[in-house]
Amino acid sequence: MNEDRARWVVDRLRARGVPAHLQLPRAGQTQAGIRVGLPDGREAIWDTDGTAGLEAQVLRNGVLVGFVPVIDGSDRFTPEQTVDAIAHTDYDQPIARRAATPRSHGPALPPEGGFFRRLMDGFR
Repeated sequence: MNEDRARWVVDRLRARGVPAHLQLPRAGQTQAGIRVGLPDGREAIWDTDGTAGLEAQVLRNGVLVGFVPVIDGSDRFTPEQTVDAIAHTDYDQPIARRAATPRSHGPALPPEGGFFRRLMDGFR
């Protein structure tokens, strides 16, 4: 996903209380993505491989411990559907799935970036 879309999704996830962060491309990655911190120290890295569908790797200390398989039809998701899919994922099993009921998250988190992001975004 492109960086602007990833930033938009991160902002909406943080507004729902999901500890999401923008994941800029690193070695071996072709696209920006979304990093979601999980309560037990793991993290889910969503959509950094440049494929059309939405999927994630679940890592602990940089080691793959689980994954979210490609979500059917996610190549046609709107940004809002992407937010819903990420927010409602149950990471308790090695092969994560969408939770049967919406997951509750904590209170809303502030947007990332603070003053410098506002400066770069033109104080929108």
